[in-house]
Amino acid sequence: MFSFRLILVTIAFAVLFALIQVGLLSIAFEKLGLSSDSAMLLLISSLLGSGINLPLFSMTAGRCTDPQWQRPPTWLTPLLRSQPGKIVVALNVGGGLIPVAFSAFLLDHNPLPPGQVMLAIAIVATVCYLMSRPIPRLGIGMPIFVAPITAALVAIALLPQQSAPLAYICGTIGVLIGADLLRIKDIRALGAPLASIGGAGTFDGIFITGIVAVLLA
Repeated sequence: MFSFRLILVTIAFAVLFALIQVGLLSIAFEKLGLSSDSAMLLLISSLLGSGINLPLFSMTAGRCTDPQWQRPPTWLTPLLRSQPGKIVVALNVGGGLIPVAFSAFLLDHNPLPPGQVMLAIAIVATVCYLMSRPIPRLGIGMPIFVAPITAALVAIALLPQQSAPLAYICGTIGVLIGADLLRIKDIRALGAPLASIGGAGTFDGIFITGIVAVLLA
């Protein structure tokens, strides 16, 4: 489990480094109307926040905890203490709280019709739900480019003049709803002690989903 997560973290860092090197992050943030300082703050906050999970509530597990899940990864906050037969549901700061807060910022600073935004989120969430699957000893998995491509196409179709902010909003929120919130029930059968909304933050693809969706839009 840990070796697989290490591979995911390494790949995520490599992708981020590549994006920075070719200036794609700067292009994406400019399309969202962010200054260089604000963009760097968002990036650093997302990276640091990916290691923080805020416990929300607990629920009864569908089966006994898998031995592979007995010891949570060391980057989890000490507040997370699972009990036998229980699953802690938490909100990841880097992959859940920050994308939601930034989406609210974009909604407040861009003329986006609420109806169009809700429709876009619903479409992306539906696609993410249908394409995501519970994976033993990993969690909920989904092809990483499904969400950003869907979000970009939906944003361009609905609001071509405001496709960049809409792509980020429906891409990130759609993933959180479709692949996380609607899939929490499936975590019961995996024997995991933790269900983290937003996954492992940046390393789980939420940050990359938003950036790629903006670039494509």
